[in-house]
Amino acid sequence: MNRANEEYILNDSRVKILVVDDREENLFSIETILERDGYDITKANSGKAALKILLKEHDFTLILMDVVMPDLNGFETAMLIYERDLLKHIPIIFITANDSDEDNIFKGYKMGGVDYIRKPINPDLLRAKVSVFAELYRKTHQLIEQEKILMSINRRLEREIRERKSSERRVLDLNERLLENIKQLQISNEELERFAYVASHDLQEPLRKIIFFTDLLSSRHKDQFAEDDWNYANRILKASSRMQALIKNILEFSRSTSMADSMEEVEMKLILDEVLSDLEVTIAEKQAVINIGELPKVKIMPELFKQLFQNLINNALKFSKGGVIPEIHIYSEMVKGSNIETISNDCYDNDYHNIYIRDNGIGFEQKYVNEIFTLFKRLHSKDQFEGSGIGLSICKKIVEKHHGFLTAKGELGMGATFIISLPTVDFINSIEQKEELSTESEQR
Repeated sequence: MNRANEEYILNDSRVKILVVDDREENLFSIETILERDGYDITKANSGKAALKILLKEHDFTLILMDVVMPDLNGFETAMLIYERDLLKHIPIIFITANDSDEDNIFKGYKMGGVDYIRKPINPDLLRAKVSVFAELYRKTHQLIEQEKILMSINRRLEREIRERKSSERRVLDLNERLLENIKQLQISNEELERFAYVASHDLQEPLRKIIFFTDLLSSRHKDQFAEDDWNYANRILKASSRMQALIKNILEFSRSTSMADSMEEVEMKLILDEVLSDLEVTIAEKQAVINIGELPKVKIMPELFKQLFQNLINNALKFSKGGVIPEIHIYSEMVKGSNIETISNDCYDNDYHNIYIRDNGIGFEQKYVNEIFTLFKRLHSKDQFEGSGIGLSICKKIVEKHHGFLTAKGELGMGATFIISLPTVDFINSIEQKEELSTESEQR
């Protein structure tokens, strides 16, 4: 995949907005306000027309819905939209000319709306609110696509290293491509940092307000709520909490990629003891048995490795089998690089510590071993097991940041074993010396 193709994929994240209003002048006004931002705008002059469009297209980033319309009003249209699973992910902002009281506003929220805009429309306010959802869509799309691109680039580079090692000229060409890949990684990190800023500032605050006001309305009007009302309120709170957790996990993924901490020589068992102490309550609730074998002295970034162990042990506890006491075995052995499947040829003769985290949980089919480390990939629905599909991606990034490798072996119903392949202290020191010499050479 050349750079032109990569840029095409990254730029193919169109922000599509469906505007629904029965008055043509309102449709034209909204289109005029938003068109300079380059959005792909589709207009519908009724609720029925909107539903007809959504039968064919379900990739809209946002819906701007007028509340008062003949036949189907905005609330009724929203309810019909969210009856389709393919459309439930699309946020709806209601537009109204009424000075709605809290009950009417809540009616919009319980139909699935995420916000309100009152007429006459303030152009700056409309563009600001739309830009938050547009930015989230773009960054999420870019994050997924960049992960695919980087995985494809890394696989291609590994093949080319093996095939062209005998040719000095080709090795030099490969180094140039590798430098370009590093630049792309740096760009990716910058994008992640910008996304983290948007997530932490522009998204979390309105989300907190949604949770707060939904809870407030539920408490204030609890005697007036019918059973369906309580159900809708709980759905809003659960959906908001899931989104809040997703934002938090994306921030953690960003930090694990960009975090620059100093490497220290530490006994790995000391790091593990701290993590087990933090998980003491969860372990006790599960009545889990943790068996720890010999663990090596390593050169690592302690805080990142605490996060790594916490994610992997939490995973083992979460995916335990019902009615079976969870057992987790953590131990290590020294291996040569040639025994690691994913390693490159130039590291074959170096020593690595293999740290194993083995459980007796539900396991997984081995054919999915690569997918479980992919961002946002889940093998189980959120109804079966909570989670965002980011935890194992964070673990993989942390291990790779330490010049190591992370893989897993599993069998459905028979548990799973996660294997961290980590360079020895001597090998890490030699890598750091080479990096220092390379930096000095570039500076000269």
